Amino acid sequence: MSNPETVLSALADGVLTLVLNRPDKLNSFNEEMHLAFRAGLERARDDAAVRAVLITGSGRGFCAGQDLGDRDPRKGGPAPDLGRTLETFYNPNLRLIRDLEKPVVCAVNGVAAGAGANIALACDIVLAAKSARFIQAFAKIGLVPDAGGSWSLARILGEPRAKALALTAEPITAERAADWGMIWQALDDDALMPEAQTLARSLAAGPTLGLGLTKRLIQAAATNSLDAQLDMERDCQQIAGRSADYAEGVTAFLEKRKPEFRGQ
Repeated sequence: MSNPETVLSALADGVLTLVLNRPDKLNSFNEEMHLAFRAGLERARDDAAVRAVLITGSGRGFCAGQDLGDRDPRKGGPAPDLGRTLETFYNPNLRLIRDLEKPVVCAVNGVAAGAGANIALACDIVLAAKSARFIQAFAKIGLVPDAGGSWSLARILGEPRAKALALTAEPITAERAADWGMIWQALDDDALMPEAQTLARSLAAGPTLGLGLTKRLIQAAATNSLDAQLDMERDCQQIAGRSADYAEGVTAFLEKRKPEFRGQ
């Protein structure tokens, strides 16, 4: 357990499952949960036994973003430095998710609001229960999208839809999110976790060195020129082609058997 109170952590079949665990607060972030979540992501980065990550929430919500109970203006005192909050807590976690060269699956089990929605969108494959809702709630309290939201929404949806979601703070359903390409699939509520666990286990059993290189390539494509991307593909394929996983994959194909990848 990285922190049994705010983030539950378990490793099985190569999958590190991280469960945001403040259900009475819709799993909204306080400092303790930020640090526990970071510890889980750092474990995923550093532990070779972790070959894929599954992130979800406990209770009826995925994550309602920041816990505003600690930010009550009625208590007096100076205005909070939200830039420092982002730089100290949210941004390191978002960078860990994006930079992790292992697949990250997110199972959105309920409302994903504010930074909670954008943490989900930072993951590699996002599944959501049909009862889930995605809300860019920042406009309701006079803030701007953060936790990478302004970046991911613009790239996923394009400027018109990204602006509309951010400026109106209107919730959208999981099914619409899937139709718009924000997430991979919207599933019946009772099918969400079985499907997410099956997917994460399948990825963990795959050629994770190559999967990590694939993630790196696709993320770079948004800003690379074609020439730069071709060069990057060449370099990554050179690494993948020298891997034990490639040799195993080809051997298994020729021997007509299931490959046994090791992520090496």
